[in-house]
Amino acid sequence: MAGEIIVVEGKDDAAIVKKASGAEVIITNGLGINQTTIRLIRAAQQRCGVIVLTDPDHPGEKIRRIISEQVPGCRHAFIGQQTRGRIGVEYSSEEEIRNALKAAHYSKKISQEEFTMRDLVEHQLVGQPNSARRRSEVGNYLGIGETNGKMFL
Repeated sequence: MAGEIIVVEGKDDAAIVKKASGAEVIITNGLGINQTTIRLIRAAQQRCGVIVLTDPDHPGEKIRRIISEQVPGCRHAFIGQQTRGRIGVEYSSEEEIRNALKAAHYSKKISQEEFTMRDLVEHQLVGQPNSARRRSEVGNYLGIGETNGKMFL
């Protein structure tokens, strides 16, 4: 995290990220992300780089997609889904946040010809009682977060 600015969803996320990393943050206000915020993120990306750290849920992934489409070149950090009954950046420990930021990476789009649903079935990542757990383990290993079968592909 060489001086990059961290993009988070809300104020509580910002507080724990600042405490864990000392980094500057930009708050999207959840799905209320607007063009003013996108312009701030774009300027930060050009100035010093950006790491997107959103919650591992549907709104968090939607925010991540919006930013990726409108501000190319951002790095992405992922936290796993917590087992304490709550999910989200604000419920993560400082160590979890530091580890996620250290593991941040650039997204690479690959074609679906490289991997198919057949591959996921073959490796029991879909269609089996333990598929969600297996996807979770592989997703955490790859640093891509937790997804359903279609998103994983």
